[in-house]
Amino acid sequence: MHNREKGNIYEAKALKFLEDRGYTLLEKNFWSKYGEIDIIVKKEQLTIFVEVKYRKSDIFGSGIDSVNTRKQRRIYLTAMKYIQEKNLKDAEFRFDLISFNREELIWNRNVIWGDNIGF
Repeated sequence: MHNREKGNIYEAKALKFLEDRGYTLLEKNFWSKYGEIDIIVKKEQLTIFVEVKYRKSDIFGSGIDSVNTRKQRRIYLTAMKYIQEKNLKDAEFRFDLISFNREELIWNRNVIWGDNIGF
């Protein structure tokens, strides 16, 4: 199985997890010149940009370890492009990571802070 196929499977699992908790899908695989955001969901007034990672082992670190400063910056800039395109300038938002360590789902909220990425 190719990485993109695995990515699609785990993105679908992450989306189901979120929808089961009352989140509504706004967009999947949103692209800008800066990069991609896997899932964008909304609950009440909060828009959440979600990165999804899968690890079959922790030999090379966990999912959260893979979201380095460079990746955070790309996600942030892509999210700002989405906010601009959708005219959501007054929206509340946050950045989450859903990682799978084998089949264990780990949900980290607020994984990107402006100070971490140089803004």
